[in-house]
Amino acid sequence: MLTLNYRDSRPIYGQIKDGLRRMIVTGALEPDEKLPSIRSMAVDLAINPNTIQRAYAELEAEGFIYSVPGKGSFAAKGSDAVRCVESDPVRQAELIRRLRELVAELRYLGLNDGEIISLMNEGVGQ
Repeated sequence: MLTLNYRDSRPIYGQIKDGLRRMIVTGALEPDEKLPSIRSMAVDLAINPNTIQRAYAELEAEGFIYSVPGKGSFAAKGSDAVRCVESDPVRQAELIRRLRELVAELRYLGLNDGEIISLMNEGVGQ
């Protein structure tokens, strides 16, 4: 499911959070699909359960997952995360900053604006 890179400068909880967010956004985790329990993921990754708890808590605060007491955590529907991002101008600004960085890097790698726009249109169409 997830792999950790101990040479990555990001904290472990951030890697877990980013990996799960990517899986939700790309559809690898379907809306309402149950996520592994905190304990089982901690055992699988051989890390402290508090690390998983922090990643889950932040994903829930951002609207990417939701918790049901006694049942576990589940992937949220896209509209839930969209509402959360719309109501969080800091998160929205961060995403826009990252998008600009990606566009700059694609230009550096030789893609022209038309190719970048075409790729973005493909992403919007998915």
